[in-house]
Amino acid sequence: MSKVRVYEVAKQLDISSKNIMDKLKEYGFEVHSHMSTLEDNEAALIMNYYKEVNKQTENKPQEVTPQENPKKVVEKNSNKRHGDIIETKNNTPQPIIEQTAPIEQEIKEVKIIQVATSIAIKDLAQKLEVSSTEIIKRLMKKGRIVSINQEIDFDLAAKVAEEFDVLIEAEEERDLMEEVFGEVQDDEEQLVEKPPVVVVMGHVDHGKTSLLDAIRSTSVTAKEAGGITQHIGASSISVNGKKITFLDTPGHEAFTAMRMRGAQVTDIAILVVAADDGVMPQTIEAINHAKAANVQIIVAMNKMDKQGANPDRVKQELADQGLLVEDWGGDIICVPVSAIKREGLDTLLEMVLLVAEMSDLKANPNRKSRGTIIEAQLDKGRGPVATVLIQSGTLKIGDPIVAGVAYGRIRAMVDDKGRAVKKAGPSTPVEILGLSEVPTAGDMFYVSNSDKQARQVAEKIKAQGRVQLIGQTPQKVSLDDLFTQIQEGKMKELNIVIKADVQGSVEAVRQSLERLSNDEVRIRTLHGGVGTITESDVMLASASGAIIIGFNVRPEAATKAIADAEQVDIRLYRVIYNAIEDIKAAMKGMLDPEYVEKVIGHALIRQTFKVSGVGTVGGAYVVDGKIVRNAGVRIIRDGIVVYEGHLTSLKRFKDDAKEVNTNYECGVMFERFNDLKEDDTVEAFVMQEIPR
Repeated sequence: MSKVRVYEVAKQLDISSKNIMDKLKEYGFEVHSHMSTLEDNEAALIMNYYKEVNKQTENKPQEVTPQENPKKVVEKNSNKRHGDIIETKNNTPQPIIEQTAPIEQEIKEVKIIQVATSIAIKDLAQKLEVSSTEIIKRLMKKGRIVSINQEIDFDLAAKVAEEFDVLIEAEEERDLMEEVFGEVQDDEEQLVEKPPVVVVMGHVDHGKTSLLDAIRSTSVTAKEAGGITQHIGASSISVNGKKITFLDTPGHEAFTAMRMRGAQVTDIAILVVAADDGVMPQTIEAINHAKAANVQIIVAMNKMDKQGANPDRVKQELADQGLLVEDWGGDIICVPVSAIKREGLDTLLEMVLLVAEMSDLKANPNRKSRGTIIEAQLDKGRGPVATVLIQSGTLKIGDPIVAGVAYGRIRAMVDDKGRAVKKAGPSTPVEILGLSEVPTAGDMFYVSNSDKQARQVAEKIKAQGRVQLIGQTPQKVSLDDLFTQIQEGKMKELNIVIKADVQGSVEAVRQSLERLSNDEVRIRTLHGGVGTITESDVMLASASGAIIIGFNVRPEAATKAIADAEQVDIRLYRVIYNAIEDIKAAMKGMLDPEYVEKVIGHALIRQTFKVSGVGTVGGAYVVDGKIVRNAGVRIIRDGIVVYEGHLTSLKRFKDDAKEVNTNYECGVMFERFNDLKEDDTVEAFVMQEIPR
């Protein structure tokens, strides 16, 4: 539905915006200024009203009796809504017309400017073409004391601009990297064929890494904790004189973010499905990521050598997910393979080259390079090290590059075989050294014009991150929002600090743990970083009541001593399953306990006694279970609960009793209840805590 502003309606009707606003308010519509927007039906209603007014006024002006002047007519009908039809002397229906509001003929042109989510006072003044002092004065009237360089948020800037008859619109947020480096369109003659980048995806333990081992004749799996791939790796192989670049992505569901990142930088996805296991939840995730990234899918049906292999069942399950294989009349290539026996691998690689040829993959090697950070880590001897996948251009030693908050000049490059290289072209994975800090896995990297430009861009991105962090930092409770927070309920937070050996693991652990949040406990990551656990991590955790999660890292002895002194809990893990289980247990400890009512006994009131100055005492017989002095009780009369509360006294003969069991008599008194009658049933119950 389209929208129109108040001043535009006023301009069409040649009536003042104020009159339009008054009329809308009478009809119950909320409008705050001439810049307020109206829905189609609201605009149509007001326009039809004024057209009817003009029509009635032109054809038959409102008649007034000699005894009444126009002012009295309006006063007499003041209880009617503006625009209601009233009867005049000749019974001609006439709308009530406000006589006092003058009609403004001049409509001011409204200026529209665009600003970011926050803007400095001096920049806003420049855009509004007024002095900074004038804006500061207006804000002081609103109770805001600001300086010329202070930034205000979008909503406040919009309110100030309204006072100068200026409309503010939000600027479209642009990626700072793209803004600086842009997207250069390559000429067709500059493009050359590039190797396909292939991602290997699928369910955990379906043999993805084993398949890559067989292809690369390496042994990666043995190095991984628990046999599960924890990081993204990249490697190149040569088949019939043509190169193929492989990315190995983790199969654990906790690494969904890493797998998604892998799919986005690739051209072809090999979906590994175990012939004896079929399509599993992470297989479906992998399919969705590959489709979202718009990459060609080739199915590698692994473990064909196993006894329980059932390829037809796998094909049926793939068809259920929208992947119809070629021999079933579809267009998805499906290759049966056995990573253990190295069967079907040549056919699989031929299919990869065939799909790549059909996709006509090209890139321009003769331009400034750009690509993606596949992985990043802090090496003790070499400093920040990043694995990059070049997507276009040629990356050379000495190039000034920027990747998110990291920048620097490339000091060394190493290929996937560990050999030093001086340059690398499109679709080539290399490790680079020389960055100022560890970049974030998934960031784009760009070769800049100079070291100075790279540093400036990185610092701008860092500043943007600081502003966002400040905006996301919870503020202290004030009297104004205290009630709101009480209404919303007290949400407990489990604060965590994450340190890992590589950036991809930090993000994966963070997402896995934050997904455990529920309505009662929210997991909040205060900090995530690469490298060993440091003293500053411990101090941050101490100040915020956080626990530290270490993934494939260990704290130094001095750090551990400080953590013990500060009573900071450090948990170290090598496999993510264990971290998730431990955090679940921690969350259960923080949750408010759940209770269920358990009835422990019934007693029948056989006689009542009124004791002066004390109240009514009931002589009861315990029918079943037991009556306990500190239990909750309710009195049931003819099936209706007439009282619920607590015992004030439980006696066995003349002695106080803690409990009275079945088939025994006792004396009972109830808290603030004396209307006890014979044959009343007393039901005793306790609230029992149930484990989470």
